Amino acid sequence: MSASDNGVAAPARVDAAGRRIRLRQYQVQLLERMQAARANTGASVNQLGVQIGADRYLLDLTQAGEIVPLPAVTVVPLTQPWYLGLANIRGNLVGIIDLARYLGLGETQAGADSRIVTFAGALGFNCGLLVGRVYGLRHAAGMQASGDCLRDTDGNDWTALDLAALVGDERFLHVGI
Repeated sequence: MSASDNGVAAPARVDAAGRRIRLRQYQVQLLERMQAARANTGASVNQLGVQIGADRYLLDLTQAGEIVPLPAVTVVPLTQPWYLGLANIRGNLVGIIDLARYLGLGETQAGADSRIVTFAGALGFNCGLLVGRVYGLRHAAGMQASGDCLRDTDGNDWTALDLAALVGDERFLHVGI
Protein backbone atom coordinates (compact mmCIF):
# COMPACT_ATOMS: atom_id res chain seq x y z
CA MET A 1 0.00 0.00 0.00
CA SER A 2 1.45 3.37 -1.00
CA ALA A 3 1.13 6.67 0.88
CA SER A 4 -1.48 7.86 -1.61
CA ASP A 5 -3.56 4.70 -1.09
CA ASN A 6 -4.02 5.32 2.63
CA GLY A 7 -5.16 8.92 2.13
CA VAL A 8 -1.82 10.56 2.99
CA ALA A 9 -0.40 12.78 0.26
CA ALA A 10 3.20 12.37 -0.76
CA PRO A 11 5.45 15.19 0.53
CA ALA A 12 6.33 16.41 -2.99
CA ARG A 13 2.65 16.77 -3.86
CA VAL A 14 1.93 18.66 -0.64
CA ASP A 15 4.85 21.04 -1.28
CA ALA A 16 3.79 21.66 -4.89
CA ALA A 17 0.16 22.20 -3.86
CA GLY A 18 1.25 24.56 -1.07
CA ARG A 19 3.40 26.56 -3.48
CA ARG A 20 0.50 26.84 -5.93
CA ILE A 21 -1.82 28.03 -3.15
CA ARG A 22 0.71 30.61 -1.92
CA LEU A 23 1.36 31.81 -5.47
CA ARG A 24 -2.38 32.15 -6.09
CA GLN A 25 -2.82 34.06 -2.80
CA TYR A 26 0.03 36.40 -3.77
CA GLN A 27 -1.49 36.98 -7.22
CA VAL A 28 -4.89 37.76 -5.68
CA GLN A 29 -3.32 40.20 -3.19
CA LEU A 30 -1.33 41.92 -5.95
CA LEU A 31 -4.43 42.16 -8.15
CA GLU A 32 -6.41 43.67 -5.25
CA ARG A 33 -3.66 46.21 -4.60
CA MET A 34 -3.45 47.13 -8.29
CA GLN A 35 -7.23 47.50 -8.54
CA ALA A 36 -7.29 49.65 -5.41
CA ALA A 37 -4.51 51.81 -6.83
CA ARG A 38 -6.37 52.17 -10.14
CA ALA A 39 -9.51 53.24 -8.31
CA ASN A 40 -7.58 55.82 -6.29
CA THR A 41 -8.55 59.24 -7.65
CA GLY A 42 -6.82 61.29 -4.94
CA ALA A 43 -3.57 63.19 -5.26
CA SER A 44 -1.40 60.12 -4.91
CA VAL A 45 -0.49 58.32 -8.11
CA ASN A 46 0.56 54.70 -7.83
CA GLN A 47 2.41 53.19 -10.74
CA LEU A 48 4.13 49.90 -11.41
CA GLY A 49 7.92 50.15 -11.22
CA VAL A 50 9.91 47.95 -13.60
CA GLN A 51 13.46 47.62 -14.84
CA ILE A 52 13.97 47.78 -18.60
CA GLY A 53 17.60 47.44 -19.57
CA ALA A 54 19.51 49.18 -16.79
CA ASP A 55 16.84 51.86 -16.34
CA ARG A 56 13.81 52.11 -14.08
CA TYR A 57 10.40 52.86 -15.59
CA LEU A 58 6.96 53.64 -14.21
CA LEU A 59 3.92 52.12 -15.92
CA ASP A 60 0.45 53.53 -15.45
CA LEU A 61 -1.62 50.84 -13.78
CA THR A 62 -4.52 51.47 -16.14
CA GLN A 63 -2.24 50.50 -19.04
CA ALA A 64 -0.54 47.48 -17.48
CA GLY A 65 -2.16 44.07 -17.44
CA GLU A 66 -0.78 40.91 -15.87
CA ILE A 67 2.68 40.26 -14.54
CA VAL A 68 3.76 36.71 -15.38
CA PRO A 69 6.97 34.70 -15.20
CA LEU A 70 8.85 34.46 -18.48
CA PRO A 71 7.05 31.76 -20.52
CA ALA A 72 8.42 29.79 -23.45
CA VAL A 73 8.66 32.14 -26.42
CA THR A 74 8.36 30.91 -30.00
CA VAL A 75 10.54 32.90 -32.38
CA VAL A 76 8.77 34.37 -35.38
CA PRO A 77 10.96 34.54 -38.48
CA LEU A 78 11.53 37.79 -40.39
CA THR A 79 10.78 40.07 -37.43
CA GLN A 80 12.73 42.86 -35.81
CA PRO A 81 15.41 41.80 -33.28
CA TRP A 82 13.42 43.45 -30.46
CA TYR A 83 10.36 41.31 -31.25
CA LEU A 84 11.22 38.15 -29.35
CA GLY A 85 8.26 36.12 -30.59
CA LEU A 86 4.95 34.74 -29.35
CA ALA A 87 4.08 33.25 -25.99
CA ASN A 88 0.98 31.52 -24.71
CA ILE A 89 -0.23 33.41 -21.65
CA ARG A 90 -3.38 31.93 -20.16
CA GLY A 91 -4.52 30.66 -23.55
CA ASN A 92 -3.82 33.92 -25.42
CA LEU A 93 -1.04 34.41 -27.95
CA VAL A 94 0.93 37.46 -26.84
CA GLY A 95 3.72 39.17 -28.74
CA ILE A 96 6.79 39.56 -26.53
CA ILE A 97 8.89 42.71 -26.91
CA ASP A 98 12.35 43.45 -25.55
CA LEU A 99 11.74 47.17 -25.04
CA ALA A 100 15.37 47.78 -24.08
CA ARG A 101 16.40 46.61 -27.56
CA TYR A 102 13.60 48.63 -29.15
CA LEU A 103 14.86 51.76 -27.37
CA GLY A 104 18.48 51.03 -28.31
CA LEU A 105 19.52 50.28 -24.71
CA GLY A 106 20.92 46.81 -25.40
CA GLU A 107 19.45 43.37 -24.92
CA THR A 108 17.51 42.43 -21.77
CA GLN A 109 19.15 39.42 -20.16
CA ALA A 110 16.46 37.02 -18.98
CA GLY A 111 17.06 35.92 -15.41
CA ALA A 112 15.30 34.70 -12.30
CA ASP A 113 13.75 38.14 -11.70
CA SER A 114 12.61 38.64 -15.32
CA ARG A 115 8.90 38.95 -15.95
CA ILE A 116 6.49 39.73 -18.74
CA VAL A 117 4.18 42.69 -18.15
CA THR A 118 1.24 42.45 -20.51
CA PHE A 119 -0.61 45.45 -21.89
CA ALA A 120 -4.06 46.14 -20.44
CA GLY A 121 -6.96 44.85 -22.50
CA ALA A 122 -8.25 48.40 -22.92
CA LEU A 123 -5.26 49.16 -25.17
CA GLY A 124 -6.47 46.51 -27.61
CA PHE A 125 -2.99 45.17 -28.24
CA ASN A 126 -1.94 41.60 -27.30
CA CYS A 127 1.56 42.41 -26.26
CA GLY A 128 3.89 41.98 -23.32
CA LEU A 129 7.16 43.61 -22.35
CA LEU A 130 10.14 41.66 -21.13
CA VAL A 131 11.34 43.41 -17.98
CA GLY A 132 14.45 42.55 -16.01
CA ARG A 133 12.68 43.06 -12.71
CA VAL A 134 9.38 44.24 -11.25
CA TYR A 135 9.82 46.64 -8.34
CA GLY A 136 6.12 46.75 -7.46
CA LEU A 137 3.88 49.73 -6.83
CA ARG A 138 5.54 53.13 -6.58
CA HIS A 139 4.06 56.34 -5.20
CA ALA A 140 4.94 58.76 -8.01
CA ALA A 141 3.34 61.75 -6.27
CA GLY A 142 5.97 61.46 -3.54
CA MET A 143 8.85 61.72 -6.02
CA GLN A 144 10.72 64.86 -7.08
CA ALA A 145 10.99 65.95 -10.71
CA SER A 146 14.55 65.60 -12.03
CA GLY A 147 14.67 66.64 -15.69
CA ASP A 148 12.52 64.20 -17.66
CA CYS A 149 12.57 61.74 -14.76
CA LEU A 150 11.23 61.42 -11.26
CA ARG A 151 13.63 60.79 -8.38
CA ASP A 152 12.56 58.76 -5.37
CA THR A 153 13.79 59.25 -1.79
CA ASP A 154 16.52 56.62 -2.38
CA GLY A 155 17.97 58.66 -5.26
CA ASN A 156 16.70 56.34 -8.01
CA ASP A 157 15.57 57.94 -11.27
CA TRP A 158 12.32 56.72 -12.82
CA THR A 159 11.05 57.42 -16.34
CA ALA A 160 7.33 57.36 -17.07
CA LEU A 161 6.46 54.95 -19.89
CA ASP A 162 3.20 55.55 -21.74
CA LEU A 163 2.12 52.20 -23.19
CA ALA A 164 -0.78 53.84 -25.08
CA ALA A 165 1.71 56.10 -26.90
CA LEU A 166 3.88 53.07 -27.62
CA VAL A 167 0.93 51.26 -29.21
CA GLY A 168 0.41 54.33 -31.43
CA ASP A 169 4.04 54.38 -32.62
CA GLU A 170 4.27 53.21 -36.26
CA ARG A 171 7.73 51.69 -35.74
CA PHE A 172 6.46 49.66 -32.77
CA LEU A 173 3.50 48.36 -34.80
CA HIS A 174 5.70 47.08 -37.65
CA VAL A 175 7.57 44.10 -36.28
CA GLY A 176 8.40 42.63 -39.69
CA ILE A 177 11.71 43.26 -41.40
